[in-house]
Amino acid sequence: MKKGYIAVVAGLLLSSTAVAQQDGKKYIEQLCGCYDVTFTYAETFAPDTNYKYHDRKTSHARELIIPIESTDKNMVLQHMLVISDNNIIKHWREDWVYESPLLLNYTGDNTWVKEKQEKQDVAGKWTQTVWQVDDMPRYQGYSAWVNNNGKIYWENTADAPLPRREYTTRSDYNLMRRTNRIIPTADGWVHEQDNDKIIRTSKGDSLLVQEKGFNLYKKIEDSKCAKALAAWEESVAFWQVVRKEWAYYIDKQSTLSVKEMVNDERLFEHLYVVEADWRGKKMDDKQLAKEVRKVFELFVSGGKTALK
Repeated sequence: MKKGYIAVVAGLLLSSTAVAQQDGKKYIEQLCGCYDVTFTYAETFAPDTNYKYHDRKTSHARELIIPIESTDKNMVLQHMLVISDNNIIKHWREDWVYESPLLLNYTGDNTWVKEKQEKQDVAGKWTQTVWQVDDMPRYQGYSAWVNNNGKIYWENTADAPLPRREYTTRSDYNLMRRTNRIIPTADGWVHEQDNDKIIRTSKGDSLLVQEKGFNLYKKIEDSKCAKALAAWEESVAFWQVVRKEWAYYIDKQSTLSVKEMVNDERLFEHLYVVEADWRGKKMDDKQLAKEVRKVFELFVSGGKTALK
């Protein structure tokens, strides 16, 4: 009886195994392409029986995911959102790093703390960093790509700011604890989410409501995203400067804090003004770097204490 039980447990453990580094990179590469996307979110459970659930949200979009950097241990994927042929938006970005020693932990109030990870904790694992439309950090976490009886996925739980679909419309919670599950499929991939909407105070965290997210990426012909690729190529030099500036601040600070507004405008709005002047040939590359630095000096600050 005991031997049988042990055998069953051993079989279950063996059925879910981390995949090799290059296989993990292969699955990340499969995320790239042109997609029709369906975004669906529904609130599912609240501990307060008087809580009024928000309506289910479903939206549709076309999205291009471009590999803008690629090495054996690093992948940078830029998302471009296609509203129409004449309305294309630089969307979020995701960086993937194999066995990264550092983690940006979101603590609330637009603040991230840089933490050093033990080597054994990140061994064989890929860290995903998600960045906002202005390349500000959102959340970061690490996990191995797993083969569970033939089902491939990557899964991690990380604290994050409110999603863009809610941060301008809600003030009843101030942090989202996201469990992200990325699942490659035969014709695209799925971004499945189990999210906790958290109220964080000096006394601790309390759960407002849980949410299920199911974002389905269905691959279509690359030609249907041709204008999105052209739009990215027109702006790539500008966003390289912005990414370099973020890297500078993140590298030198152990904490990173970003103001929500300056002069009644958000960070991305200030950057868009600089980008428009740059596109209009009102500045050279040297002046562009100076203007981007000025914007960062308005919004970004941090501490220089030792890493945790």
